[in-house]
Amino acid sequence: MKRQRRVIKSINDESAQRCVDIFARADGSFGFEEYRRDAEDARGWFATGGHQERIFMSEGDALRAAREAVAWLERFT
Repeated sequence: MKRQRRVIKSINDESAQRCVDIFARADGSFGFEEYRRDAEDARGWFATGGHQERIFMSEGDALRAAREAVAWLERFT
């Protein structure tokens, strides 16, 4: 069974080839993941960060952890 989650915020880098999603889970916890896409690949976005299983108690906590984990993100938040 796939876990339900709702994206609260999606932040793209300047190239729009990388993004970080901050999301809320059905159980009330929060998380984040980094994604990338390649212009040559029409399949879409691919998770690259390995962060989606990390659990945070607030959106702010998830965003702070994402800033620490994803070097380029600080320029956009």
